[in-house]
Amino acid sequence: MIYTEKVMDHFQNPRNVGVIEDADGVGKVGNPVCGDMMTFYIKVNDNRLTDIKFQTFGCGAAIAVSSIVTEMAMGKTLDEAMKITNRSVAKELGGLPKNKLHCSNLGADALHKAIENYKDKQSPKGEVKAVNNPADDDCCCPYCEGPIEGAEDFCEKCQIELDECPECGKPTRKDREECFHCGATRVRV
Repeated sequence: MIYTEKVMDHFQNPRNVGVIEDADGVGKVGNPVCGDMMTFYIKVNDNRLTDIKFQTFGCGAAIAVSSIVTEMAMGKTLDEAMKITNRSVAKELGGLPKNKLHCSNLGADALHKAIENYKDKQSPKGEVKAVNNPADDDCCCPYCEGPIEGAEDFCEKCQIELDECPECGKPTRKDREECFHCGATRVRV
């Protein structure tokens, strides 16, 4: 397995490691197959990420991904940070071995969950938002985390059509070429 110099640098000298005790948002993700676990902590001021820290339990690629995601997101608006994808993370690192691409997805997911957690805290009291349980990934929309059980091809909450990824079998946007969960590129016929 060959890693780029940038991956090795971020693995050996990770940036923004730690915990923000009074974080405005926290996002936790894990991959039960490989055992990687990531937690991201964010501080937000005027809709902009002013501080990001992470804790990662996992391989060198997972640590490098966490580190680069914090650098990519720092100073961005929440909307800009939500556009960080597994593909852009892998590209920023100069590539990752195919069997480590899932790490880039975990990094983007953890950041997105921290932002969603922050937004949940900002929503008016009494408004209930669905919380994603990792065990329920197949019955929750990967974009808004709303329930899709019984209507796996459409999310009522965010009004998007979903399709099953042929690689991982999880729901992803029908109009996207890349799976939200595993990053697989779908071939259209």
